[in-house]
Amino acid sequence: MPYVVRWSGEQDGAVPVVVRRDRRGIGYGDERAFDRDERGVLWSRTPSEPGRGRPEFGKVHSLRQRLAMAGLRCQVCGGPADRTADGALWLIDARDDELLSEREETFHPPLCRPCAHRSVRACPHLRSGVIPVRVRAFAPSGVSGVLYAPAGLTAQPVETGTFRFGDPRLPWVRAHQLLMQLADFFVVDLDDLDT
Repeated sequence: MPYVVRWSGEQDGAVPVVVRRDRRGIGYGDERAFDRDERGVLWSRTPSEPGRGRPEFGKVHSLRQRLAMAGLRCQVCGGPADRTADGALWLIDARDDELLSEREETFHPPLCRPCAHRSVRACPHLRSGVIPVRVRAFAPSGVSGVLYAPAGLTAQPVETGTFRFGDPRLPWVRAHQLLMQLADFFVVDLDDLDT
């Protein structure tokens, strides 16, 4: 089961989003240190109980996705992603004619070689719609999440989207996934990589 997949037993708690006392963004009434990252971004609070319930393919567990992305962990097994002198292994969700040469952005963490091979063989979507690349330069560039607006002492969701670091609206966002910008990369053939 993919490390980043969300399970049916891992439902978001009923933690209300509130306007911070300084009125400069949102938070949780019982906010804890791990609710924010090093940039001060507020993150969705979801219990981490992999294996509890059924896997919900297509849904991502916020904390595990962020840990995999920031720590270069394989999105499938949670172990170290494959890294060589040529870079880390990523599968880009694109066709050859859509791949940008100068930079790409993705919400999908890197992979180890065995999991990359297994994933492409097992998933019909991946067989026809991803490009394996080695990436030498990468950096977090933003988050996907929900933008809130003040509504008295509470806050109401107003928009879902992608918000780049440096966006002045970021203090009003509850993030769900970390976005990574990839640069200095080249396409590889998975069949040429040792399994």
